Amino acid sequence: MGLLTIGAFARASRLSPKALRLYDELGLLPPARVDPYSGYRLYDPAQLERARLVAWLRRLGMPLADIRAVCELEPEAAAREVRAYWARVEADTAARRDLAAFLVDHLSGKDTAMSADHTTLRIRYAVLSDTGSVRESNDDAGYAGPRLLAVADGFGGGRHAGEAAIEALKPLDAGVPGGELLSALEEAAHRARESVSALAASDPALRDVGTTLTAMVWSGSRLGLVHIGDSRAYLLRDGELFQITHDHTVVQSLIDEGRITPEEAASHPQRALLLRAVGGGSAFEPDFALRDARADDRCLLCSDGLTGVVPTEEIQRVLASEDDPGRAVRELVALANRAGGPDNVTCVVAHVAEQAALTSA
Repeated sequence: MGLLTIGAFARASRLSPKALRLYDELGLLPPARVDPYSGYRLYDPAQLERARLVAWLRRLGMPLADIRAVCELEPEAAAREVRAYWARVEADTAARRDLAAFLVDHLSGKDTAMSADHTTLRIRYAVLSDTGSVRESNDDAGYAGPRLLAVADGFGGGRHAGEAAIEALKPLDAGVPGGELLSALEEAAHRARESVSALAASDPALRDVGTTLTAMVWSGSRLGLVHIGDSRAYLLRDGELFQITHDHTVVQSLIDEGRITPEEAASHPQRALLLRAVGGGSAFEPDFALRDARADDRCLLCSDGLTGVVPTEEIQRVLASEDDPGRAVRELVALANRAGGPDNVTCVVAHVAEQAALTSA
């Protein structure tokens, strides 16, 4: 079969002539030959497989820059990239689904968290941070208040970065209207970034300073979450434990892409390497989410000093069986230390209840 005109190639590949001209300009799908007299683009039938792949990836919503990279890979590697891209899409879709549900309730007048006077849920809470059995200093920071819970795991300059990030969030503990939770969290996250950047600029010894940051803010029955790094947030509801944050690490990205298993990640040499953080030269791309809190929910925020050595089943057992948040954080820290305590460990536990006023643990 000879070369195909752009019209014939468009019909065979299910790409429009306009799209083919664009992909030629971008170097994504150049024609096999351009007629020197008429300027017509002519395509080799062997290019149909690549063209169809481009069409499928475009229908998937993949950006052109990513499509170009995928098209240059061997099939197995290309499949991994598509799998990783779709994992990111699903995570983003879940976050937007939560936001859409919130907006529907808000615009329908169903948002019960719009006024502080309508607040029905309160929390009992406790926080404990420990150096562990190996480290000489504690780079973690934690905070627990009536409306704000936060954990930060600093690096590159002691605990200063974590403390600076949490300090930027503390105004949220005074209360945020339910309809402003997301915007308030986003503003606070950027304040945290500015604080850590200022810290890095204040001393050459702190130029690489940074921190993870995971925080929850309550407003009525609405819960706002901001997360960046590999500290985690968990929710225990109806006896089941859910991890409600996604680690921003190299090993988690490898798990998402199907390159390694969670079991292999535990001993991977790059398991501590962050892809996102507040400062430290990492990308600043926090995750934000909105959730409905319920009476009897139990929440845990923790640094990786806990999750790196204590099995999820043990964490679930402590959260489900311990009715006092103070005893729960002490037991969780003790479990980490009994497992060798190789890292600093910080835990914040909160119990949600329908009571007018509850005191901290």
